[in-house]
Amino acid sequence: MSDDDFDIDDMFDAFEDQPKLVSHLPPVPLVLSSASDPSPAAASASKNKRKRDPTDSPTLAPAQPSTKRSRSHGSADGQDADTVEIEAVVDDEPIPEALDERCCAAHNGNGTGNDAEQYDPEDVNSGSVQFTKANVSTRHEVVLPTGFDRAAYAEWVRQYPFTLDPFQEYSIYCIQRNESVLVAAHTSAGKTVVAEYAIAQALKNKQRVIYTSPIKALSNQKYREMLEEFGDVGLMTGDVTINPKASCLVMTTEILRSMLYRGSEVLREISWVVYDEIHYMRDKDRGVVWEETLILLPPTVHFVFLSATIPNAKQFAQWISKIHNQPCHVVYTDYRPTPLQHYIYPAGGNGVHMVVDEKGKFREENFQAAMAKLNTGEDDSAGGGKKSASGKDGGAKGGAGGGKKGAHASAQADIAKIVKLIMAKDYHPVIIFSFIKKQCETLALAMSKLDFNNDDEKALVDHIFSSAISSLSPDDQTLPQISNILPLLRRGIGIHHSGLLPILKETIEILFQENLLKVLFATETFSIGLNMPAKTVVFTKIEKFDGKEARHLTGGEYIQMSGRAGRRGLDDKGIVIMMVDQKIDSDKAKGMVKGVSDALYSAFRLGYNMILNLMRVEGVSPEYLIRNSFRQFQNNAELPKLQVQCKELEEVYRDMEVEDEHIVRTYFDAKFAAEMYARDVHDVIVHPSYSLPFLKLGRLVKVVVPSGAGSSAGADGDKVDLGWGVVVQYTKRKSVKAAEDDGRDVADAAINYFVDVVLVVDAASAAAAGTKHPELLRPVTVPEESSESSSVYEAMTQSGEVVVVPVMLPCIDAISSIAVAASAINTSAIARNSKDAKSAAKRVLVETQRRVVRKFGSIPTLDPIKDMGISDRKFAELVEKVARYQAVLATHPLTTAGDVERRERLYAAYKNKVDMSEKIRSVREKIRVCEAVQQLDELKARKRVLRRLGFTDDRDVITVKGRVACEVSSGDPLLLSEMLFNGVFNDLSVEQVVALLGVFTFQDRVGPHVAKPKLRDELAKPLQVLQEINKRIVTVCKEAKLEINEQEVLDMYKPDLMDVVYAWAQGAKFNQICKMTDVFEGSLVRNFRLLEELLKQMGNAAKAIGNQDLELKFAEGITKIKRDIIFANSLYL
Repeated sequence: MSDDDFDIDDMFDAFEDQPKLVSHLPPVPLVLSSASDPSPAAASASKNKRKRDPTDSPTLAPAQPSTKRSRSHGSADGQDADTVEIEAVVDDEPIPEALDERCCAAHNGNGTGNDAEQYDPEDVNSGSVQFTKANVSTRHEVVLPTGFDRAAYAEWVRQYPFTLDPFQEYSIYCIQRNESVLVAAHTSAGKTVVAEYAIAQALKNKQRVIYTSPIKALSNQKYREMLEEFGDVGLMTGDVTINPKASCLVMTTEILRSMLYRGSEVLREISWVVYDEIHYMRDKDRGVVWEETLILLPPTVHFVFLSATIPNAKQFAQWISKIHNQPCHVVYTDYRPTPLQHYIYPAGGNGVHMVVDEKGKFREENFQAAMAKLNTGEDDSAGGGKKSASGKDGGAKGGAGGGKKGAHASAQADIAKIVKLIMAKDYHPVIIFSFIKKQCETLALAMSKLDFNNDDEKALVDHIFSSAISSLSPDDQTLPQISNILPLLRRGIGIHHSGLLPILKETIEILFQENLLKVLFATETFSIGLNMPAKTVVFTKIEKFDGKEARHLTGGEYIQMSGRAGRRGLDDKGIVIMMVDQKIDSDKAKGMVKGVSDALYSAFRLGYNMILNLMRVEGVSPEYLIRNSFRQFQNNAELPKLQVQCKELEEVYRDMEVEDEHIVRTYFDAKFAAEMYARDVHDVIVHPSYSLPFLKLGRLVKVVVPSGAGSSAGADGDKVDLGWGVVVQYTKRKSVKAAEDDGRDVADAAINYFVDVVLVVDAASAAAAGTKHPELLRPVTVPEESSESSSVYEAMTQSGEVVVVPVMLPCIDAISSIAVAASAINTSAIARNSKDAKSAAKRVLVETQRRVVRKFGSIPTLDPIKDMGISDRKFAELVEKVARYQAVLATHPLTTAGDVERRERLYAAYKNKVDMSEKIRSVREKIRVCEAVQQLDELKARKRVLRRLGFTDDRDVITVKGRVACEVSSGDPLLLSEMLFNGVFNDLSVEQVVALLGVFTFQDRVGPHVAKPKLRDELAKPLQVLQEINKRIVTVCKEAKLEINEQEVLDMYKPDLMDVVYAWAQGAKFNQICKMTDVFEGSLVRNFRLLEELLKQMGNAAKAIGNQDLELKFAEGITKIKRDIIFANSLYL
């Protein structure tokens, strides 16, 4: 047993080792050489202030670690440390002139500007900064617009009782200069310090600042923190509006977009906007909102972007610099305040294996040892049929269920064992990530007999819990989800997922922050935004279902969740344990645990609400938004490189000369045509209907397979001729899906068949290929000194290896008219690796070929027309074309000259020139795509839809109907506006209106096995009208040539909760509507809150057309649903 392979009882012994000093990087301050500008160190401790020498130039001096810091972190004296130059631009040196004013220069020498000059990092006057080795993890770059005049540093507006990390210092320097900054760092690294400094600076300067976050829960939490810190803070989330005139406004991005659409006066007073979790911009549903706001905000606004580590941070900064014509810094650090150790717990094993140590080294031998202990059987995920904490049946929610009971019991036992040991070693709190809501509850309930809290802690849990739910009605306080979860919480066990009631989620977050929960079972959403680290993180699985397929976690997903391990200032290391129940490839594991974070890609998409709002805003347009989108910027990013590549290829092409090119061209064209038509003939011959009747046991066939890695076969390098073999049998694929996985055309029936063939191949390649990788096989090598044909058969006899290889039917290059006796080759014995059987088969194969060639000159093949009966007229024409071009080749001057070497040399030279021409054509096409404006055709089609439906006129000016649609962003603006103008809501009761609008807000995925509810007439009829109007809109979209998935659009609006919403609007209690559906309680709450937002928007739409009756009806709908636990206030407010 290796040093890192432990028995379960001792599995955490290795955790006693302290991490190496290099993993615990001490922050080193930068010292500004100006007496008037205090340094960050001075801001945190006045005794560290330095005086400026009058002879000093206004640049940053080399970093000098303070004595206090050296003592606390044990770092060496800065004078003796090796130094590493990190590129940074934070001084007052002149900016290099750029030749193209449209471009931005990236001062690290990798800008995307076509002709922009670059900073030289080797130039001592370029503003580069010296760091000690301990701080190479921090990188600072800046993108400046051409001709930008940099400002001087300002006074520090905040003091810190702790020493700032380098990335915090550089970020604050940027804010002092009123320059935007992207701060990319791991979870819990301390990014909030930067945001708070920007807020403090804005407040000191009597300016306003906006703080945006991706989710309302995070907005509420940040509001609470900032209110305590700054006082003058407001909140705007759609659900709640508090102090909207405050100097610091915390809001969701959707609220900010709405303010931009309407030209709110607040925006004139904004100096800074903080985007928390900016990497959320890649979210396919809501990321476009972030992108819109970034484009539409005025150039006077500066930005602080807080992000997880992203590999293309500089590209994002270049985009910001381009669209706002202002500098954007990138301060990037991979430094973790608390290093992590990563372990694998193999299901069925008896210990954990350290696969990545605190230095980030992947331990291959430990990984292989863990894989070797895995059981071969599959282990399905998700829980069985136990009662969930929400009071629902086991298989009812979240797509769970269906797994083997034994496997579930084993997994639960493994988790319980790991948790017990974590508690024994005092490595709590622990977050256990599971990707299924139902499974979170099942696993937590399986541990309900364990108790991790003492009596005092139980009393505190009771007090906090009772205080949290005290505002609820007595009925709501007895809801199953609330009453069932309290016993778990008292034992120190928590659950956190989106299906929980918001008030419960917040209570659990508070209990976790107070260390009253030692074990928390959570889904991935817990890793987004909320700053709640633990000592240990456990993954119940490293696979997840992403809505389309089950796949392994990406590097970014793993980094985000595992980053919750290790609490800064409390833990010397964090522990990450992966429970693995299936073997995983080493490279795939490395890509996950040591891979880079997911890149930030644009999720920009067009929507009708966006288009209509931009058409009525002066100074901007949908085209403007598209041209300035991050998607367009990323599309253009490769343009300079492609232009250079095209120019280089064209120069190479001009220098390519071919002797007698006009003659060689005719030979090349004839050979190309002959080969093309020969491939067409082959495709017909191997079609199952023609070839399978002849592929019986004993038939000789010629096999040509695609070459594998390292192949040197042929001039094209893509085919390997394995020679002639004997057919054993053919089999059909189990499913067409298998053919689809191969990336081939499913309609091509030939690839749905495999043919087992006995071949004599090179022995070394046979060992490498096995039976599953024929592309690695190679023919027997004939010694160069042997020129006689008989030497081939001698080589096959002496060094060949007999194998039975399954090849796809298209790999059968020719079918011989010769067949050997079925009894001549013992295939079953060959399969058992019998030496005698293989030797006998080799003799048969070699001797058969020798005799046939001796008699006929070559191995005869079946005539496709006479022997195989292919009588199709077009096939006969193909055969004729092949013969015609082969005749041209036979009589061509290059052939008749008899100089084979010259012919092959000229052919290869001309082919290289043709290939180069094709490369140039391909690069030019890529340039064309890069230069084209993305989504312009889609925008034109959407505008046609708007004109045909009357939302705009022929001059693209929005009509009354268009202004109504501008008010609707929480549902389909076209469909809802059409319903409004067609009077659909006029004769409906308030309850019917609310239930009908509920189909627009229900977002949970419904499995195909779930039957659609049978609706009462008062709900079914309005739904039918909705569907008919939707069909008319889809028809118009198709006529306008807008590419849409018709069925997806028609099935978009789900009636699953219409009965539930109707009952709630009629006054039913929450526990009653919970019994009407299998949807989680938290999902119900989210649905009703979205519905309230939609009702507000519909009320504004009715107001826009002056329909007061409808406006009152929508307002009454809000009154009917806005009550009790569904709209309970957040505990953070």
